[in-house]
Amino acid sequence: MDIWEELYERARPLYHPEETTPFLFTHHVVCALESENGEIYTGFCIESCCGVMDLCAERTAALSMYMSSGQTVVRRILTFRDRPPYGGGSGMPCGACREFLMQLSPKNRDAEIMVDYEKRETVTLGELITRWWGAERCEQAAEK
Repeated sequence: MDIWEELYERARPLYHPEETTPFLFTHHVVCALESENGEIYTGFCIESCCGVMDLCAERTAALSMYMSSGQTVVRRILTFRDRPPYGGGSGMPCGACREFLMQLSPKNRDAEIMVDYEKRETVTLGELITRWWGAERCEQAAEK
């Protein structure tokens, strides 16, 4: 079993979309990440009726990592709904998650994000940030 299969198998049981309360919908997006020291942490999406309190699966997994171990660096991250990432943007962290991961540690630019599970295609967070922020802004942030 490779690391991507391991991440998938760790996150898969968390996928069971449910209306937790009339105000919260949970477990409809799940995530597993590998920390810098090789430990695996999982998380799931928590969506509230007001929106501002939503937590994506990536952020809950990263928060779990930090709260459990104090680690801030992510090696790999796999996020999905009812099936593993299959290309076309599936499995991509949202802008808030990208920003949070970069604020957690500048080293997270090197974190691999699973783009296509079957093809084992990945992209680094840094590559996504460069497309999103622009190369000049990324260079300025890296210098700080």
